[in-house]
Amino acid sequence: MNTRKVAAVTGAGHGIGRAIALAFAQEGYGVSIADIHEEAGLETVKLLNAYTEHVIFTKVDVSKEDEVRQWMARTVSDLGGIDVLVNNAGIMHNVDVLDLTSEQFMRVISVNLGGAFLCSQAAARVMKEKGRGGSIINISSTRAFMSEPNTEAYSASKGGISALTHAMAISLGEYGIRVNAISPGWIEVRDWHYPAVKDSIVHSEVDKKQHPVGRVGKPEDIATACLYLADEKAGFITGQNLTIDGGMTVKMIYAEE
Repeated sequence: MNTRKVAAVTGAGHGIGRAIALAFAQEGYGVSIADIHEEAGLETVKLLNAYTEHVIFTKVDVSKEDEVRQWMARTVSDLGGIDVLVNNAGIMHNVDVLDLTSEQFMRVISVNLGGAFLCSQAAARVMKEKGRGGSIINISSTRAFMSEPNTEAYSASKGGISALTHAMAISLGEYGIRVNAISPGWIEVRDWHYPAVKDSIVHSEVDKKQHPVGRVGKPEDIATACLYLADEKAGFITGQNLTIDGGMTVKMIYAEE
């Protein structure tokens, strides 16, 4: 009998998603990754193969139900099930709110929020059938609670994810499935991109001082939290949102004269 746990991670081709997938591989999980960018997904597979041979990549647009179902079916057939789902896939389309088209707005909603729902629903069906419970972790954002100009589509999608999290936690609790969210703040991801789009990183002292902890966040900060929420030690935690932003959102800011 296969006792290896399996984590499924969306948007795992680069950035936070890549770091999350790597962290689960390092902990001995089988890992099923999904991304719309094939080059990025295959690069992540190479990284994960240093820790486990139980890795699969599927090219998926998470806003399309048939592609999500095919990914989940392949995950079950190749890896044996799903114990953890991390809904990380997301896009932005930040333009002047007066110029934002309905098509642009709905595309962001369909990927960020609709994709989280479709993947959660499909994974929950597998978890229920296997009868061993599971953990769903949604990557939200501090943009769900605070904003910069012209982020309406992204902020709305992340606010929806926060609400989706507590709703599904109640609906799925009877099946032993816990649902939580993580809201990252400023997380520097440029060094976690695949080579074709990798960029250098320079943070000013002002960048660092915006955070009470004295630095900008790293993808590993989010990955570590995912491992915790997925673990049985967090078995009494569901329907919650964990803000990981170095204290940035609780720091009072005064305008300079």
